[in-house]
Amino acid sequence: MAQPLVKKDDDFEDELEFSPFLGIEKGAVLQEARFFNDPQLDPRRCSQVITKLLYLLNQGESFTKIEATEVFFSVTKLFQSKDTGLRRMVYLIIKELSPGSDEVIIVTSSLMKDMNSKIDMYRANAIRVLCRIIDGTLLTQIERYLKQAIVDKNPVVSSAALVSGLHMLKTNPEIVKRWSNEVQEAVQSRAPLVQFHALALLHEIRQNDRLAVSKLVGTLTRGAVRSPLAQCLLIRYTSQIIRDMGNHSQSGERPFYDFLESCLRHKAEMVILEAARAITELDGVSSRELTPAITVLQLFLSSPKPVLRFAAVRTLNKVAMTHPMAVTNCNIDMESLISDQNRSIATLAITTLLKTGNESSVERLMKQITNFMSDIADEFKIVVVEAIRSLCVKFPLKYRSLMNFLSNILREEGGFEYKRAIVDSIVTIIRDIPDAKENGLLHLCEFIEDCEFTYLSTQILHFLGIEGPHTTDPSKYIRYIYNRVHLENATVRAAAVCTLAKFGFIVEALKPRITVLLKRCIYDSDDEVRDRATLFLCIFGNDGLVETDKDSREYLFGSLEAPLVNMETSLKNYEPSEVAFDVDSVPKEVKSQPLGDKKAKGKKPTGLGAPPPAPVLGFDAYERLLSSFPEFATFGKLFKSSSPVELTEAETEYSVNVVKHIFESHVVFQYNCTNTVPEQLLERVNVIVDASEAEEFSELSSKPLNSLPYDSPGQAFVAFEKPEGVPAVGKFSNTLTFIVKEVDQNTGEAEDDGVEDEYQLEDLGVVPADYMVNVGVSNFRNAWENMDPESELVDEYGLGQRESLAEAVKAVTDVLGMQSCEGTETVASNARSHTSLLSGLYIGNVKVLVKAQFGMDSEKEISMKLAVRADDQSVSEAIHAIVSCG
Repeated sequence: MAQPLVKKDDDFEDELEFSPFLGIEKGAVLQEARFFNDPQLDPRRCSQVITKLLYLLNQGESFTKIEATEVFFSVTKLFQSKDTGLRRMVYLIIKELSPGSDEVIIVTSSLMKDMNSKIDMYRANAIRVLCRIIDGTLLTQIERYLKQAIVDKNPVVSSAALVSGLHMLKTNPEIVKRWSNEVQEAVQSRAPLVQFHALALLHEIRQNDRLAVSKLVGTLTRGAVRSPLAQCLLIRYTSQIIRDMGNHSQSGERPFYDFLESCLRHKAEMVILEAARAITELDGVSSRELTPAITVLQLFLSSPKPVLRFAAVRTLNKVAMTHPMAVTNCNIDMESLISDQNRSIATLAITTLLKTGNESSVERLMKQITNFMSDIADEFKIVVVEAIRSLCVKFPLKYRSLMNFLSNILREEGGFEYKRAIVDSIVTIIRDIPDAKENGLLHLCEFIEDCEFTYLSTQILHFLGIEGPHTTDPSKYIRYIYNRVHLENATVRAAAVCTLAKFGFIVEALKPRITVLLKRCIYDSDDEVRDRATLFLCIFGNDGLVETDKDSREYLFGSLEAPLVNMETSLKNYEPSEVAFDVDSVPKEVKSQPLGDKKAKGKKPTGLGAPPPAPVLGFDAYERLLSSFPEFATFGKLFKSSSPVELTEAETEYSVNVVKHIFESHVVFQYNCTNTVPEQLLERVNVIVDASEAEEFSELSSKPLNSLPYDSPGQAFVAFEKPEGVPAVGKFSNTLTFIVKEVDQNTGEAEDDGVEDEYQLEDLGVVPADYMVNVGVSNFRNAWENMDPESELVDEYGLGQRESLAEAVKAVTDVLGMQSCEGTETVASNARSHTSLLSGLYIGNVKVLVKAQFGMDSEKEISMKLAVRADDQSVSEAIHAIVSCG
């Protein structure tokens, strides 16, 4: 019986069976590459082998130096073939192999011959390959040909030269900037792609000169650009200039706005959309300025092309967040998109309507959304739920229909994030709309009957304990809460016991019934549940009728006077002793957070012990600071200043970090200190440094800090002498000493008498990486060849077992403190070998280059071959010594 055919797109596993590259091995492909040496070349077979080699390279397979060299030399023999398809494959494989400086010479003549060929395809591809593999020295030899190619009549050749210029601008900017006249001429080309690439390159060349960019945009906005792609680029550059110049010129008109508006009438749809998006994103855009953009976007809502509908509705969705009234005219068109086959378009249409709809349209929208929700993924559902939450706050009288909708979808299938979004929306509605409280609490009670997420169950129970006792009939929630004690896990059961106790404390009439339920909980299998029930019963009283102790009630269920972050800090710092922890000793104030920090992504709230850090200065600023002190002015020129190293944990009373300043024969530690306790003033602040584990260092002097008020960063310094030029290492113990004085919060005056105190800081290490500045080189191969080969030292090391090659590469780079070059810090996830190129400046301003070749066997054992070249051979020896010890 014949087997049924399997569709390719059924699932990923089935799709793998149709891959022509499935199961190919590097060794077999390298064996096939010997066909390149046959006297009678088979172009089709050679193209297939090159395709396999490209596949292996793009999958992260790395070739050894010998393998890559053999393949490269074999590939160069294919230049004798006249087959056009094979020649294109040869160009691709040469780019991917990226031959070294020795091998480049072999292929350069062939590529330069192709660059002057009569076949345009050869010329274009040869230019791309040459610019990818040559260094700055060889680039100057072919610069004349590249300039001619930029203004070539064939657009393919011209575009190839321009794109190559964009890539080379990163490595050889001084050469590419000399092509401005040719690039300017290419901007006037009638070929759309040439104009696009020319404009991009011209802007990159001038991007650091704001006046030149402004002149460029001013010239081109007069109608010289024909390519739609180039026009889109021009719109983006124009928007950037408008942002840099401010919202309006002195005349009151926004500069270049007329150009953006004229682009709305362009014949190319991409230009119209780009212009509309640019107008809607202008700072402080007015309704008058928005109107023409909204009009064209409204026309695109009914376009037969899904991409235009999506782009239009997405832009309108963003506008609706800040200017909902401007989008109202598009509501009828967007309602037709709710049933769009593309679910992304439908979701954006729904959320936009929810932001812009009026009160009378809420019920109609809810009916449409109900049918729509079952067809979309959870991430789209969350967007809809958040929009409904905003709509309910906007139209509080419609809370019944919106709450019913949320409760219905809460009972349907969905993931954790989706359910949490619904619960958060219901809680928001309950808090903002008092009439919705009892209805909303019942919906939440019904949800926890079947809730599979422990986190949500505990959060809802906590919320019930806060809001439930203050409803008209608190007793109706007890059944739902007590069911959790029998049917849920220990975490939820413990939360349910606390919620029951809150009802008993607040509602006097329920106390006897709650006591009976709590007595049943003292036989629970979990000790946390038993302990909580026992605690609450002891406070209630044995008969359940004794008046509850007011202090106990306030202690258990009252608001916490001290901020949680301060409480956590105090508990962590508490040392177990006979003296009990005193809650009253926890600081009650939380320092306000700057607005900029609130907006910063990932920024932690600023509480006690977490003040805004002292600004990180640049090298020049550090040098000026140190030279201003007579104690350090004689140390000579500063070689390096490290990044700040934290010596205290976050949320502690005093915040201290240190910057290590490295001189030829001295090291200065700069301790940046911040007092985070408002009630204290610190005086005679100093750092006592123990250098017993750093024998090569001897302390010369210290510079204490006279006064350290609350939230005013200050610096203390300690200087050490070390052998000249030697990378001395060691560990230093640090103790912060000071006199603390209490500050009257009312008057701000400090007491006359203070108490001597000290604070233990984290240990500080001076490591070999502190004597290296990570300075990169633009062309590693060229720099390596120009360095004296006699200084090269090569050795091999075993790095032991590692999880991956990437981990080994990072470890070696961190130990040496050098700069990765040419993107070699990135290691493919499945790579078995890798070469890392590093450069740096060693103390004494000695230039150092490193080639580190890593290999990993089947046991995940890492081996490394390290080659070092330096201006001073002793530095090469020092680098190997560092790796041996590290």
